[in-house]
Amino acid sequence: MTKNIQILRRNFEKYNIDGYIIPRNDDYFTEYCQKNRLKIISNFTGSAGIAVILKKKNYLFTDGRYAIQSQIESGKSFKIINYEKIINCNLFKNLTLGIDPKLFTYTQIKRFFLKYNKIKFVKKNLIDEIENQNSSNDKKFFPLHKNVTGESTDSKLTKISSYLKKNKSDYIFITAPENVAWILNIRGFDVPNSPLPNCRLIISKTKKFFLISKIKKCKKLFNKKIINKKSFFDIDEFQKKIENLKGKNFIIDKKSCSIFFEEIIKSKFRIIKKNDPTYLLKSIKNQTEINNMKKAHVFDGVALTKFIYWIKYLNKKKINEVNAQDKLEKFRKLNKNFLYHSFDTIAGSGKNGAIIHYRANKKNCKIIKKNDVFLCDSGGQYKYGTTDVTRTICFSKQNQNIKNIFTKVLKGHIAVATTNLKKDNIGEKIDKRARKFLNQSNLDYAHGTGHGVGYFLNVHEGPQSISKNNRIKIREGMILSNEPGYYKKNKFGIRIENLIYVKKNGKKIEFENLTLAPIEKDLINPRLLTKREKDYLFLYHLNVYAKISKYLNLNEKKWLISFVKHF
Repeated sequence: MTKNIQILRRNFEKYNIDGYIIPRNDDYFTEYCQKNRLKIISNFTGSAGIAVILKKKNYLFTDGRYAIQSQIESGKSFKIINYEKIINCNLFKNLTLGIDPKLFTYTQIKRFFLKYNKIKFVKKNLIDEIENQNSSNDKKFFPLHKNVTGESTDSKLTKISSYLKKNKSDYIFITAPENVAWILNIRGFDVPNSPLPNCRLIISKTKKFFLISKIKKCKKLFNKKIINKKSFFDIDEFQKKIENLKGKNFIIDKKSCSIFFEEIIKSKFRIIKKNDPTYLLKSIKNQTEINNMKKAHVFDGVALTKFIYWIKYLNKKKINEVNAQDKLEKFRKLNKNFLYHSFDTIAGSGKNGAIIHYRANKKNCKIIKKNDVFLCDSGGQYKYGTTDVTRTICFSKQNQNIKNIFTKVLKGHIAVATTNLKKDNIGEKIDKRARKFLNQSNLDYAHGTGHGVGYFLNVHEGPQSISKNNRIKIREGMILSNEPGYYKKNKFGIRIENLIYVKKNGKKIEFENLTLAPIEKDLINPRLLTKREKDYLFLYHLNVYAKISKYLNLNEKKWLISFVKHF
C-alpha cells in the first residue's frame, strides 16, 4: 500500500497536481464493482469511501459503518475522516487536485472539494497506471419474462416519456445500470452480488431508445428481439451519436452521470440536471414483484432457520466465522433458484460483531466461542427476488446488560414494523422510533435504520430509506430493511434485520414483514417488553412457523414451535 502511494506521488509533478482523489466507485457508479481502485491505494475494502492522496498526507473519507474497519485495514498511513467532513472540505486548501472525470459527477466535485481547491481532469487513471485490474467479461445480458417483472418495457418507457414531456426535454440519459435493467427488463453478470448489466440508455420523448454497451453482451437481446441493432451503439460511438441527435434539452442524472459524459452532451444540448425518475418508479414494486419477493423470502427463511438450529444445537465442533458463513451458503444452495449472495456475508463473533460491515476471511477469522454473541448479516439473489436479513445469536446464558440492550434494539425493531404510515410516512420520522429506546439509555448506532431494497437487483436501493435525514415519502409497494442495532467496540455487536414492504390494509397503510426467521429468544428480557410488543413477537413467530415449517425436519419444527409463545 505504501509503495503504491509512493508510485502515485511520482506522477504529481508530471500532471502538475498537488494531490489525487480516488473514489470507491467505477465509471458506472455502482455500490459493488469489479475494479476496486480504492483498495489498491488504501487497502480499505468497504463499499463507501473516497481517498485523497497529497504530497505528505493521506485522507480516507468513509461513513460510520466503517469507522473501525477502515482504521484496521488502512493502518497508520491514512487519517480517517467521517463523510460529513467531506462537504465543502477545508482540511486542505489552495491545492490543485487531480481526478479521473469518468469517476466523478460535477455535483460531487462542487459539493466536496471546489470551495477551497481547484480540480484538474487527468485523462489517464493514475491508479490503473499502478495496477490495472481487468474487470471486463463477455457474459451476455439476459431478458426477464413478464411473469417475473409484472410490467412491460413499453409501459415503463411510456412513464419516462411522460416525464420528459412534463419537463420539456427531448432526451434523458439513463446512466445507472440498475435503472437500465429495470426499464428494459434485462439483467447481467457485470457486478458482484447484483445481476446488473453494465450499460447505459438514451430515451427520447417519443419512446425511441438507444442501448449503449458492447455488442457481444447484447446477443441474447437481439435474438429474443428485446432490442434491434438500430437501437444499439457501442460506447466508442457515443460522441458521434450525440452529434446526430436532434433536439434542445437533455436530462442527465446528477447522481450517476460522470463529468466525462456531461461534457460530451453539453457540447450539443442544453443540459437539465435532475434525479433520474427511474429511481422512484422502480422503488414502487408491482404485485407480481411483491408476490415473487414473498416466495424468495420463504425459501431464504428456511435456509436461515436451518442454519440457526444447526449452529446452536447440531454443531459440536469448534468452528470459525468462515465455516459458519460457508454452512449458511450451503443451506441457501439447496434451493435451485438461489444464484449467489446479495452482498458479502457478515459473520462476526464476539468483538468482530462490533465491526458493522465486518468481512471474515481465512486469515483473520475468529473461532466462535460458547460465550460469544454471534452477528450474522446475509442475503441472497434468487431468480425471483433479493433478500437481506440479520440475526444475532447466542450459545449460552448472557449477562443482563447484553440482554437489556438486545431487548431495546428489539423494541426499536418492533416500533418500526408497527409504524402507522399515515402518521409517520417519511424515513426521518420512522428512524426516531427505532432509536428511542436506546437513546433513553444514551445509546445509539452509527448507521441508518433501513435502506430500500431492489427486486432481483441491488440490495441497497434509493431513494427510500429509514434514516436521520431522509424525507422521501414512504409509498405503497416500497421495500425497505428494518435493522436497528448496537455495537460495543471490542466487545459485541447486535442487529436485528427484517425486510418489510408497504401495503394498504383497508384504510390503513402499514408495513408487512417479508423476512421469515426466528428472533433469538435467549437474548430477550421480557420484563422490558409491553403487552403489545409481546403480542407482536407471538404473531410474527406464528407466521414464520406457518410459512416455513413444512420445509423443516421434525427436530427443526419442534424447536421452531418453541418460539410461538407468549413471554
